[in-house]
Amino acid sequence: MDAVAALSEIAFWLERSRAATFKVQAFRKAAAAIGPLEPAELAARARTGRLKSMKGIGDRTHQVIQEALAGGVPEYLADLRDKGAQPLVSGGHELRQALRGDLHSHSDWSDGGSPIDLMVAAAGILGREYLALTDHSPNLTIANGLSAERLTEQLEVVAAINTGGPDGSAGKKVPPRLLAGIEVDILEDGSLDQAPELLDRLDIVVASVHSKLRADGKTMTRRMLGGIRDPHTNVLGHCTGRLVEGSRGTRPPSDFDAKEVFAACAEYGVAVEINSRPERQDPPDALIQLALDAGCLFSIDSDAHAPGQLDFLQYGAERAASNGVPAERIITTWPLAELLAWAAPDG
Repeated sequence: MDAVAALSEIAFWLERSRAATFKVQAFRKAAAAIGPLEPAELAARARTGRLKSMKGIGDRTHQVIQEALAGGVPEYLADLRDKGAQPLVSGGHELRQALRGDLHSHSDWSDGGSPIDLMVAAAGILGREYLALTDHSPNLTIANGLSAERLTEQLEVVAAINTGGPDGSAGKKVPPRLLAGIEVDILEDGSLDQAPELLDRLDIVVASVHSKLRADGKTMTRRMLGGIRDPHTNVLGHCTGRLVEGSRGTRPPSDFDAKEVFAACAEYGVAVEINSRPERQDPPDALIQLALDAGCLFSIDSDAHAPGQLDFLQYGAERAASNGVPAERIITTWPLAELLAWAAPDG
């Protein structure tokens, strides 16, 4: 088995199981360390003991590489595959099978942990037809949000991946289709945190609130309505901003007039995101029901910051199914052409 592939797949399964970041990064770093080596050089280093002295190679990753070079599936990987064969959730499987894509993901261009091409490759392995790359906008400096210049550069990378691979050189289109997107901050005045002429060039715009989450209800409602009414906005991301578990602790939902916000989403054709991250579970069930009653569309998204987290769609599908959200009202079940026609400014 290819050693780099083995290390990368181990990282994927660890991410999917929500393992500690340091453990995941050990395998990602080891894959990056040996990736540039020719097979003969890697084998020579393993044979002479020089492999273990390389920066980024620890005891466990060294063992994995040695077992891969011996021609078999490393024992650690085989064990993770067995565990990974089990679904993450007990329900929502039919709806999960209906999902074609994912409109919210992050790469190492902002606060994600992996390069764009690894995110696309993982989406392909999971059977996605499309994946939107939605790195953060400039205002979110803590997440290395993209300036106008960096977003422009990223658009060129996206185009290259869609026409020929990570560097545009492979000569054929790589599935799934990578959609140009952004998770753009809704600023305090309700405007979107990126130049309109750049938003015009994107396939998908997810608009989210990331700051001043404890503002009073009237202020937050007014802010959210401004973002929803912007013609560029396609999806309202993690609308309450709550955290219910995880390493960042917990955070209560923001206060806003949900009926007014969801009525605006229905009026302006903005999908309400069912964020699949286990620590968010956003919106809460009661708000999903309000959005249903308001006639909203929905988008089940992973909000993945690493390849293995792309499979978190299982969590969102289970919550959507348990709340009776019909598949036809979930835009991530739609074929790509239908989705893009809907998302276009005049769609």
